[in-house]
Amino acid sequence: MNPIVPSDSPSPDFNRRDFFKAGSIATMMAALGGIPIHAEDAKPAADGSLPVPKADPNYKEKPVGPPVKIGVIGLGAQGRDVIAQLGRLPNAPVVAICDNYKSSIKRASEAAPAAKSYEDYKALLADPDVKGVIIATPTHLHREIALAAMAAGKHVYLEAPMAGSIDDARAIAKAASALPAKQIFQVGHAFRANPQHHHVFKFFRTGACGHTASASAQYNKKQSWRRASPNPDREKALNWRLFRETSLGLAGEIGIHAIDTASWYLDALPVSITGFGGIQQWQDGREVEDTVHAVVEYPGGVRLHYSATLASGFQGEHQIFHGSDAAILIRDNKGWMFKEVDAPLLGWEVYARKDDFLSDSGIALVANATKILAQGKKPAEAASDTDSPLKYALEKFVEHVNEGTKPDCGWKEGFEAAVTAVKVNEAIVKNGKVTLEKSEFAV
Repeated sequence: MNPIVPSDSPSPDFNRRDFFKAGSIATMMAALGGIPIHAEDAKPAADGSLPVPKADPNYKEKPVGPPVKIGVIGLGAQGRDVIAQLGRLPNAPVVAICDNYKSSIKRASEAAPAAKSYEDYKALLADPDVKGVIIATPTHLHREIALAAMAAGKHVYLEAPMAGSIDDARAIAKAASALPAKQIFQVGHAFRANPQHHHVFKFFRTGACGHTASASAQYNKKQSWRRASPNPDREKALNWRLFRETSLGLAGEIGIHAIDTASWYLDALPVSITGFGGIQQWQDGREVEDTVHAVVEYPGGVRLHYSATLASGFQGEHQIFHGSDAAILIRDNKGWMFKEVDAPLLGWEVYARKDDFLSDSGIALVANATKILAQGKKPAEAASDTDSPLKYALEKFVEHVNEGTKPDCGWKEGFEAAVTAVKVNEAIVKNGKVTLEKSEFAV
């Protein structure tokens, strides 16, 4: 019998999409002096200056490529969200879906009524109509399915983390590195495909923040991660994130996105990680901590402090990079720059609307300004209408398949992020420090 693919849905109130969402931060931004202005989505000049964004009457969006027929394996919360986001794309028809649990198939079929249904992922991979596969199963099942999908000649989008162990991730990376150039392998680090993160990245890497001192990120959400079922075996399968054997915990399953963003922005890999955590809220027999902290150290002494808890939703999720000239805050699909009073003047300040509140002033960094202006909207006002990072990532996957281009997060980036996630979780479990050698990131 072929391996079963449990539904990827740890609780009714949770899915990975939650990580890419955040509530209103108007109150917090008022306290920090947030300024709702817009920034042109163009590469800053050497001094960091930007042109004033203007509507371009000749602006045209990139033509949509031909349809890429998609099969989705794993129909839990993330799999259903994948189907929903694919439904928003004009060239990504879902032609096949797969899960071992019939109720999950039935529920997913409502969003993809024309798709063939499979309980065995190998049968889906044998379907010649399927050109691209989205793997949204529990992390510990990624290896066998991903290897089989690549061997079947399918284009593969593998949800992050790439795998639950370094050995599994390395096996996937080795197979992906040997694929023909036109066979796409993309790992679901959606921030790397998100225009907003790329937009903020331009400011950060031009040195507009000065010398980087530290970074921080958090994920606070009041939820249990637990699902109930009258069938004990089914209940254990649904709650795979609660057990060490099958889960990388909060830092590995959720925090990996923020930690990977830090590695990407800093253009570095961690050299050590100190972690600790505990079960502070949900005393229900779980093994995985519901509250964690980790300090990820990069070369040169720059450290990222990551914290997450399922006991409180206060302050939600955000990421901050602290520099000697300015700090950058990223939350939801928005970003702000907060300049220090002694920072040098930059070109864009001539055009920025500034509102003073106490001693701070924040400049909003909004991606896709050219596109938004072409639609007759104001970037600062349209920022809340931007698409989710998952939608952008899936859109780029289809684009890469059509054009044969390299993904922003391929096997190398996905493997390095997986190694980091495994090590962060290891540090948290041992309540101590682990070091990383460059050789550990080698495939």
